[in-house]
Amino acid sequence: MREAVIQLVTAFVGSLGFALLFGMRRRHLFYASLGGLVSWGIYLGVLELSGNVFFSCLLASMFAMVYSEQMARFRKCPATLFIIIAIIPLVPGSSLYYFMSYAVLGEMETSASYGHQTVIWVLAIAAGISFVTAIHELRSKRNQNPKIS
Repeated sequence: MREAVIQLVTAFVGSLGFALLFGMRRRHLFYASLGGLVSWGIYLGVLELSGNVFFSCLLASMFAMVYSEQMARFRKCPATLFIIIAIIPLVPGSSLYYFMSYAVLGEMETSASYGHQTVIWVLAIAAGISFVTAIHELRSKRNQNPKIS
């Protein structure tokens, strides 16, 4: 439990750091960082229940996209501001680092293992964002043209 709390606080602080690095306006900092905290919390919770990294990351990235769309409406700014910051904790930095490191050292079997992990994370993030974006676009088109069934 204590480790999860530390990870959540770290996700918030890390998201806040990137928001500051990207020059986000102060009035959006808390909400953007909160998205990173909650998306990481969803990842941890689903991973604990399912044990499946892909599914956990998929649901967390789907949440991050829905959260970003809602915050964009609420805060009257582009959703891109929020999705980038909310996704930061999910980016597979360590597996990508070890993938490259072992490849440079010539340990191809270990490198391939880390490469596989990295691809799973990246695909889950992309699929989650794409799925929510597609649903959002379909709903927008349906609302603009009610004749479409």
